[in-house]
Amino acid sequence: MPVTAPSRRHLPFPAVLSAAVLVLLVVLALSIAVGAEPLSATGVWRGLFDRAAPSYTVVHQLRLPRTLLGLLAGSALGLAGGMMQALTRNPLADPGLLGINAGASAAVATAICFLGVSTFSGYLWFAFLGAAVVSALAYAVGGGRSATPTRLTLAGAALNAALYSYVSAIMLLSSASLDKMRFWTVGSLAGAEPGTVIRLAPFVVVGALIALALARPLNALALGDDPARALGARPAGVRLSAVAAVTLLCGAATAACGPIVFVGLFAPHLVRALTGPDLRRLLPLCALLAPAALLGADVLGRVVARPGEIQVGVVTAVLGGPLLVALAGRSRGVRAS
Repeated sequence: MPVTAPSRRHLPFPAVLSAAVLVLLVVLALSIAVGAEPLSATGVWRGLFDRAAPSYTVVHQLRLPRTLLGLLAGSALGLAGGMMQALTRNPLADPGLLGINAGASAAVATAICFLGVSTFSGYLWFAFLGAAVVSALAYAVGGGRSATPTRLTLAGAALNAALYSYVSAIMLLSSASLDKMRFWTVGSLAGAEPGTVIRLAPFVVVGALIALALARPLNALALGDDPARALGARPAGVRLSAVAAVTLLCGAATAACGPIVFVGLFAPHLVRALTGPDLRRLLPLCALLAPAALLGADVLGRVVARPGEIQVGVVTAVLGGPLLVALAGRSRGVRAS
């Protein structure tokens, strides 16, 4: 978990929380209002509440599910990123470090190539199952109840490399699999459906509740295993619960949207620069700012390529690197332990 230099000053938490809520509300409104088909503010408002309005179908069948999916997936990635960085004590950790993204991708590739699954609702569950299996395997290979941050990181990196090699082999050997997977592997909110949001919500809600409940124990664990035990935390149980929460959060988000990079890495860095490393503050703010970043990138992708669009995974990849470097340069007083 990150530790700040004594001279580092942070903003008051209530002020940052209020600003984060305001930013998220603005981005949510933009996500509903902006799209390939231009709609006036009146058209958007009527589309939300008037079934007889011509814009009702566009708003409720396309933009609202897409916005809600971005909200859930962004919150999940932000929480998962904050927990991964605390769990591994690595400020460069992201939700894919344990191989969760690779596990989901491998399961989807297998389902498409060998089982003939061709619909989004069909491979959603394969993606989630793959993420869960790989997370459990990474925890076991990393030492199980005696797992340490270093062991977890090494196990996840090894599984990540092996599984992505498997996915690449399938895509090279099967042109049909390549055609079906390339849209998913880029990372996108464009395929959002009301049913997808409904299936995703329970996993994100349960994972978020576990993550928030683990904020205090993970704070204690940052001091070391022995001090954590003295403070009443059980290191093995905390790590196992954290891996389970990350699996629920990142697995569900990756299953629904594909592997989206930088959101889960960037949000915790931004929050630490504003309010410090305390997970009781960091995790709730990540759950607000990460979806704002994801939906903002999605809106940008719709605007710059009209009448088409650039997938959100491409936008976050292009913008995430420079933004993260700039943020790291401004927050050298914050480091991970």
